[in-house]
Amino acid sequence: MAKDKIPMTPAVRALRSLGVSFIPRAYAYEDKGGTAVAARELKVDEHRVIKTLVLEDEGHNPLLMLMHGDCQVSTKALGRILGVKQVMPCDQATVTRHTGYQVGGVSPFGTKRPLPVYVERGVLALPAILINGGKRGFLVEIDPAELCRLLGAKAVEAAQD
Repeated sequence: MAKDKIPMTPAVRALRSLGVSFIPRAYAYEDKGGTAVAARELKVDEHRVIKTLVLEDEGHNPLLMLMHGDCQVSTKALGRILGVKQVMPCDQATVTRHTGYQVGGVSPFGTKRPLPVYVERGVLALPAILINGGKRGFLVEIDPAELCRLLGAKAVEAAQD
């Protein structure tokens, strides 16, 4: 992808302003295709494609959960880890309100306001990950250590068995 073809999203602006090295990876987005489509189109293992999930606890406090594309989050396990009674996914309008991004294009970088970020521990063990760059059909390939360094992401084990 030519440098001038990179979408100028809040995520890209945030990564550039912080001097983060990333590789832009565009693909043909399919509505409701999720990480499986991204992995297929980019010819990578879906385990390396990280989804950004916007969740809320029972007090409507938002948080981001970063999970392997081929795994699901156990909201019960995450709730126990966080010490809350309930964790649930946000609806589309709430996702946009909290992040400034559209569902299918949510990046943990450049959100409307800083949100607590949790990352599945296994993600941090990968040599490189592909994560949304702030637009449907656009991922950035980065070192997963950047999630902790830039976002203060806390490692958890909340993948569903």
